[in-house]
Amino acid sequence: MWRTKVAEDLPALVIEALPHIDVDALKAPDDPGHPPRILLLYGSLREASYSRRAAEESARILRHLGCETRMFDPSGLPLVDDADPDHPKVVELRELATWSEGMVWSSPERHGAMTGLMKTQIDWLPLSLTGGIRPTQGKTLAVMQVSGGSQSFNAVNQMRILGRWMRMVTIPNQSSIAKAWLEFQDGRLPEGPFYRRVVDVMEELVKFTWMVRGRKDYLVDRYSERVESVDEVHKRVSLKKV
Repeated sequence: MWRTKVAEDLPALVIEALPHIDVDALKAPDDPGHPPRILLLYGSLREASYSRRAAEESARILRHLGCETRMFDPSGLPLVDDADPDHPKVVELRELATWSEGMVWSSPERHGAMTGLMKTQIDWLPLSLTGGIRPTQGKTLAVMQVSGGSQSFNAVNQMRILGRWMRMVTIPNQSSIAKAWLEFQDGRLPEGPFYRRVVDVMEELVKFTWMVRGRKDYLVDRYSERVESVDEVHKRVSLKKV
């Protein structure tokens, strides 16, 4: 059984059980070579936000695995269509999404669903820059949720649907932390089954990101989009239905 643990930033992690990612076994021949860029979004503005804490815990693990992470603060983000796309928070979110090569979406489950704040962030991500080409397509995605009660999967299931709609490569694994208010201690998730699952999910996300990012242009190259130019797609989807 593993015994040695990482101190300070990752006190719950058993370092020997999480070896470095074998990048050479995963990356494409023309991979850009820089650390994977992961954007983390969370779905609550409460001071004691467990979805934010889960995202922060995830970011620490991702950095340990060699990633560059950024986290978007959704405070001040307007409702969709209640402001122009040039609103500073919208611009910030979209620039981070463009920068990223993978994402983590972490939401509370509220009334059996992801929060409105989580959905608002996703809704501000443009489906298209020009025509039907989605800027999120081909990027990796991991989904997580926290619950105040018993374990549930409603929020992660909804986020999976959204990830598919955005043409993202949503990894198979996911995390659902039940009774989060009992699990987190002094703002951190201690060693245990929930922590181990978060590590599992982040490790898998990093592996998929290395594997996909240098190949995504080929993987998402579609016949239906090759037979039409971007301008033709834009013209078609912009036509008013008769």
